[in-house]
Amino acid sequence: MARTFFGILLLVFSSLTFSLAQGEKPSDAKSWQFAVAGDSRNCGDVVMPAIAALAQNEKAVFYWHLGDLRRMSAPDQDFMQSASLQGKTPTLEEYRSQAWQDFIQSQIAAFGTMPFFLGIGNHETIPPKTEAEFVTTFEKWLNTPEIAQQRHKDDPKDEHVKTYYHWVRDGIDFINLDNAVNSTFESDQLKWVEGVIARDNADATIHTIVVGMHEALPESISAGHSMNESHEGEQSGRQVYRELLQSQNQAHKKIYVLASHSHFFMENIFNTEYWRMHGGILPGWIIGTAGAERYPLPPHASDARAAKTNVYGYLLGTVNPPGDAAGSIRFEFRQIEEEQIPTEVIHRFTGPFVHECFAGNRRSAGIF
Repeated sequence: MARTFFGILLLVFSSLTFSLAQGEKPSDAKSWQFAVAGDSRNCGDVVMPAIAALAQNEKAVFYWHLGDLRRMSAPDQDFMQSASLQGKTPTLEEYRSQAWQDFIQSQIAAFGTMPFFLGIGNHETIPPKTEAEFVTTFEKWLNTPEIAQQRHKDDPKDEHVKTYYHWVRDGIDFINLDNAVNSTFESDQLKWVEGVIARDNADATIHTIVVGMHEALPESISAGHSMNESHEGEQSGRQVYRELLQSQNQAHKKIYVLASHSHFFMENIFNTEYWRMHGGILPGWIIGTAGAERYPLPPHASDARAAKTNVYGYLLGTVNPPGDAAGSIRFEFRQIEEEQIPTEVIHRFTGPFVHECFAGNRRSAGIF
């Protein structure tokens, strides 16, 4: 009996030793959540308060917006509905002068005290809007304590607030990139992000890198509406992808890549022939579902692990999920249903308008 007992103990110990050697030790780090989505134009004033309420219920520690706050090329439907109910008919110029304040009051404010990280999309640079005006208007959110502290740690002399930045939390480097103009990373930003990734590779306390941007890196399933839309974007985006591959394969960091721009949800977006032939597939998601006009899925959408259109929602990231290794992030799509729109939002816009945001607000063709 004793010999059997000690044999079992030896077997268990050997199995545990093997698991530890293989890096399979379950995480004992505390689990926490964050929320991310982009493209909140069109009906974003209706959808974003629902995202805020659900993210708060999930106890998300921050929300990350990946750009395209308001439409800008023409007035958003929600903006015009609100104005109409007040007996107003704003001109295009009046809309553009008020649109970003509307975003602050109708969308960011819904998150209350939850930290709100902000990316820039191509619609933020539609004339007369510029990146410079974007920085001035949203400096509060582009220069939060986390961002400012990290920028000064990287370079104590750097006081310049930018549309690209990063911050570190619990060994995870969150990197927000800007490809709003010409679908590309300009040379200064490309040099900057290469430096950030190189420092992460050499830093044993950084075990995970999460990169977020508006337009997806090139050669994704959604390549027709991504950084592939310009030659410069194609080249600079491929370079960042290769840097991240190296970080994953040589520095053994966990890598996750997030984007919006295409108005649907998709998981495993880099499962394409190009990346299978040029280094490998990084984990990637498109989450352009925060209120914008919904797009049809692209060709080869069946190659994705999951894909949905004509839906609204956000991506919930759970850091250190039980049973996974430290620094792992489990992403799940949280769909917003019409009945989850807050009562005060329905009162502001009316029930029929809210219903139209769900029944309509979609494009049948013309993107891919």
